[in-house]
Amino acid sequence: MTNTGNGGEKMGAAKKKGQGPAALPWTVRFQVFALSAACDLSQRRDGTVNRFLFSLVDRQTRASSRPDARGVRSADVAVDAARGLWARVFSPSAEQAGTAAPRPVVVYFHGGGFSLLSAASTPLDAMCRRFCRELGAVIVSVNYRLAPEHRYPAAYDDGEDVLRYLGTTGLPADISVPVDLSRCFLAGDSAGGNIAHHVALRWTTSPPSNTTLRLAGIVLLQPYFGGEERTEAELRLEGVAPIVNMRRSDWAWRAFLPEGADRNHTAAHVTGEAGPEPELTDAFPPAMVVVGGLDSLQDWQRRYAAMLQRKGKEVQLLELPDAIHSFYIFPELPDAGMLDKDFKAFVETNTPDH
Repeated sequence: MTNTGNGGEKMGAAKKKGQGPAALPWTVRFQVFALSAACDLSQRRDGTVNRFLFSLVDRQTRASSRPDARGVRSADVAVDAARGLWARVFSPSAEQAGTAAPRPVVVYFHGGGFSLLSAASTPLDAMCRRFCRELGAVIVSVNYRLAPEHRYPAAYDDGEDVLRYLGTTGLPADISVPVDLSRCFLAGDSAGGNIAHHVALRWTTSPPSNTTLRLAGIVLLQPYFGGEERTEAELRLEGVAPIVNMRRSDWAWRAFLPEGADRNHTAAHVTGEAGPEPELTDAFPPAMVVVGGLDSLQDWQRRYAAMLQRKGKEVQLLELPDAIHSFYIFPELPDAGMLDKDFKAFVETNTPDH
């Protein structure tokens, strides 16, 4: 396992008890407060979501065929209109791409505890635009169905079906740059990282025979895994780390998992302590796992990377000791820029020619 970042795996132990809250710009603090408050007010005690209330703070951005100031354009593609499954495709303009070489494709799954946000949410739209520009890749941001209206395995089904769609139908004809579906990466943040893992597991366990799509790697940004156990980081950072706490996390798992299931269900717990580890085939791709020192989920994320290593898989662990959960949606944070560089290097390294 390759460790990058300041301090590697040992950084998880470097944060001692009594650790104070993150030092954040006031603009980021305000956005974190608003997001956390909206989440708390929208998560009803009966396990449903007050979607109208959350919509008041969940700003939406429309797709635009006109390139933005950095040369990125977007278009929404219907994958299955009957169930409301669609994706937003971000592509560099021909001028911004600067080369006729085919672009890699990153299929992205947004976070939100399986129950909130969408591919059109303004911060996520802006983040995918940034990834498109910095990576030089075409980004396909999946608008999967949300819990609790659509519990496990709906999000995994949607992710797998988007891959099947890309492998058979391809991207819209008006995408201004050529793409290489043999260089397809799955990526996701938080709950989206969980989805990316499970979609990769499904795809590589039972790959379709009539597709040109090949998974070249997965990039999991602070993936949302868990279990009935309370880890050291969850206990230490309760009331300290922003955005994720045990109450919100427990609510999200109850909303997503099958009714009556606990957090040791295989959708949540993938690291073997409370059940069998997942069986990974030779086709399971190299992984990059991003861990934040101010994210209460960090112990689960390190265990996931260690599980991949035990299975003989290539895994790069990027440790960002000062990163809060969801740091990647705030481009003003230095860790977001570091992520962009490591993400690009991972995509460039994991190609069929390497």
